[in-house]
Amino acid sequence: MLINGEWTDARSGSSFEVLNPATGESIGSVADGGAEDALLAIAAAHDAFKSWSKTTAYERSAVLYRAWEIMVSRSDELAQLMTVEQGKPLKAAKAEVKYASDFLLWFAEEAKRVVGEWLPSQRPDQRFLSVKVPVGVVAAITPWNYPISMLTRKIGPALAAGCTVVLKPAEATPLCAKATLDVLTDAGLPHGVLNMVTTSNPAPVGDIFTSDPRVAKLTFTGSTAVGRVLAAKAASNLQRVSVELGGHAPFIVFPDADPVHAAKGAAALKFLNAGQAC
Repeated sequence: MLINGEWTDARSGSSFEVLNPATGESIGSVADGGAEDALLAIAAAHDAFKSWSKTTAYERSAVLYRAWEIMVSRSDELAQLMTVEQGKPLKAAKAEVKYASDFLLWFAEEAKRVVGEWLPSQRPDQRFLSVKVPVGVVAAITPWNYPISMLTRKIGPALAAGCTVVLKPAEATPLCAKATLDVLTDAGLPHGVLNMVTTSNPAPVGDIFTSDPRVAKLTFTGSTAVGRVLAAKAASNLQRVSVELGGHAPFIVFPDADPVHAAKGAAALKFLNAGQAC
């Protein structure tokens, strides 16, 4: 786990094994965190927000640019780790790492485009200025099917906006998450701005994410069932919530379409990433 810039064991001292899905063999172990660890991570993010939120857009952009450069330089080792831990073919893993690094590059630029706007008033001598500000601590829960790109997709915009983050990665792919956070910390991210709680039992951590008033926003990608539970719990705290949930997307072929072309497109999309894709 990463809490306030330090890789640390769980408070309970527990850990869990990470398995290669192709062989069933152990490829490592990580801290098995719980509610107490989640509280510590949130506290670190909450404290770090005081200074990170005051950095300039150019400073935040520079960190994300450096992270992009580091991820590109480590793309081969990240892809190999993903194949061993998550199971997707190496070619697909390399494509995902490229996709993941692109998010860092994109949000490095977007950090400098967070602007306000002037609004008209009923009075001729008055106008209003609307300014966008970071909301605070963001709790992020990510899935196993895209174990690196879903991290940069959530962490990148949060950091660009001046928010701090507590991540709970999928229990099947914590090593990819650690390698991704190594990229960001090596880019010079200050202590406490990005934290991570790994766990084999996500429910207690999710409960903390949705009940702690220091968490201003929850972002979740995963199953519809879990998304409903998290959104309902977060509502009682009036937390901002964004969810990307599972399900089957409809595919409509109009009468004037080429059926062969449509069938090829449907098959390619449905079997992409072994069917585990949106």
